[in-house]
Amino acid sequence: MAGFRPPKPEPKPGGLPFWKVLPAWLHDGLAVLSEKAYRMKMGQFRLPTRRFFMLNDPPLIRRVLVDEAGNYPKSDILGFMLKRLMGDSIFTSNGAVWRRQRAMLNPAFEATRVKLVFDQMRRAADEMTARLDAVADGRPHAVDIETTHVTADIILRTIFSESLDRERAEQVFTAFNRFQEIAYGLGMLRVFRVPTFLFFRRNREADRTARDIRGLLAPLIQARLDRIARGEAVPERDFLAAMIEARDPENDQPFDFRELYEQVAMLFLAGHETSASALAWTLYLIASQPDVQARLHAEVAAVLGEREPEIGDLRGMAYLRDVFRESLRLYPPVAFFAREPAVRECMRGKDVKPGSIVFISPWMLHRNIEHWEAPDEFDAGRFDTDKGIEAARCAYMPFSMGPRVCLGAAFAQQEAALILAMLIRRYRFETVEGHVPKPVARLTLRAENGVMLRLYRREAAA
Repeated sequence: MAGFRPPKPEPKPGGLPFWKVLPAWLHDGLAVLSEKAYRMKMGQFRLPTRRFFMLNDPPLIRRVLVDEAGNYPKSDILGFMLKRLMGDSIFTSNGAVWRRQRAMLNPAFEATRVKLVFDQMRRAADEMTARLDAVADGRPHAVDIETTHVTADIILRTIFSESLDRERAEQVFTAFNRFQEIAYGLGMLRVFRVPTFLFFRRNREADRTARDIRGLLAPLIQARLDRIARGEAVPERDFLAAMIEARDPENDQPFDFRELYEQVAMLFLAGHETSASALAWTLYLIASQPDVQARLHAEVAAVLGEREPEIGDLRGMAYLRDVFRESLRLYPPVAFFAREPAVRECMRGKDVKPGSIVFISPWMLHRNIEHWEAPDEFDAGRFDTDKGIEAARCAYMPFSMGPRVCLGAAFAQQEAALILAMLIRRYRFETVEGHVPKPVARLTLRAENGVMLRLYRREAAA
């Protein structure tokens, strides 16, 4: 019997002319994929101004991201998209700048180890359930806004030791969603070497939304520095404290204010947006499959009972972990990575020159039928099969791989497991008839029309 096939954009016919491809690509990275793209090992797309390559073969991907990573720095397209928000942060920088930042941030992440922030995660999740109790009566509710609120609250607590209220959470959600849409479109225009300064209205709106987000973060950083200057007591175990203490290993210099802001902005935006996307899609998958939801509830109830979760409990939720892994396979938060070759290379007989762009897509790799059985179907049990274990080893990369692997991967997985466990124990989720989320890939993979679900308190449902 066929399994559950969650929403996926209909593949486009192959061989479309450029003038038909560009409008769709400006809006959504998934919109131009053909069915052949999911089966190929390497594709090529030519324009008069630039050549593009799409890799969908594990050895080629490993070559670019791991073995020869120094020859394939991040494309400046991503930097162009995000510069208004996070400048030359570790997420967008390359070369010596990136190596310096990584050397300074590695101890900062170690100093605030995942287990140290578990209580902050749990408090934020407790406040989330208090908010959801008010709407857990079966009415349709936008859970993607809630996942954004709780993940932004968690990352704000772990950076600044402060919580995020509803008003600021909605401001962040609205501003970042709009910024994604504008920045992605402007970035794709730059990919095609269309002069972006001609689109002055979009540039002005991107500047405004970036200022809105900066207005939340910069004052908090400055307030901490002012308190330190006055000799006042400040938190000593959050990310901001660790980054203020970080030193360049070569000259012992700290981050200046601009650098500090850029790293905080990177951590805040990347740290909550990707997790919010992953959680929203996971809740939709769970709501769509009552048998999966029932098994999850049984597992969580057996481990937790009625008590507060503790960090050791997460190791006992193997099925929950597999459900989340499968959600990340189907809906990786970052659907595309872009790299620019620094040297001339030959790949599968194709001449890859500097100035071209090499795309790697977790979305495509995770749905490659050569590596995954029934790749478009949800199957949390696939990771226990021989084929699934091998595919997870070579064709699974929701957090990238190599030197630029996500620093926050362990943080994100702990956060997701805790939030999902607390939600599944307390609520039953159902889909809303007629509402099917439409995945779109911009800076992150979101539902263009939101993720609407019905929630019921389990006591009330019983």
